[in-house]
Amino acid sequence: MPPPIWIRLDAAERRRYWWRTGFVTLTFVGMAVAAGLTAPAAERWWRIGGVAAFGLLTLASMVSQGTGTTLLTSQGMEFRTLFRRRSVPWSEVTGVEKRVRTGRSGTWSDVRVLRVQGRALTVPGAFTARWHDRKFEAKLETVRQCRARADDS
Repeated sequence: MPPPIWIRLDAAERRRYWWRTGFVTLTFVGMAVAAGLTAPAAERWWRIGGVAAFGLLTLASMVSQGTGTTLLTSQGMEFRTLFRRRSVPWSEVTGVEKRVRTGRSGTWSDVRVLRVQGRALTVPGAFTARWHDRKFEAKLETVRQCRARADDS
């Protein structure tokens, strides 16, 4: 039985991601200040509150994604994020794929696990915003190899 393998962001990846999170946070703070300075007095707190609520949800999502990890064992995968823990046995996994999404802020790639029934799940700790990221590709290959080993046994 091979030892468990952790999939997570390394120190350099986390540092880059926290800079991005800080930039997004400062952007929302600026939007809240602008809303407070430009809104009429009767609407001021509603606008500031709306921007703050959306900003907090975005920040919570980014922190959860940045701290997410996956434990690969011979029985399956354990996903761990800030808000949730989930186990997926290898018997439920039909495939592992790389998903590429493009938006205004750039291109993101992540690893998705396709299941027998139900929706696909994103693997925490395995995402990138870089083209040809060797660390990301190594994580993708590690998940695929663990699944292949589970299929063989």
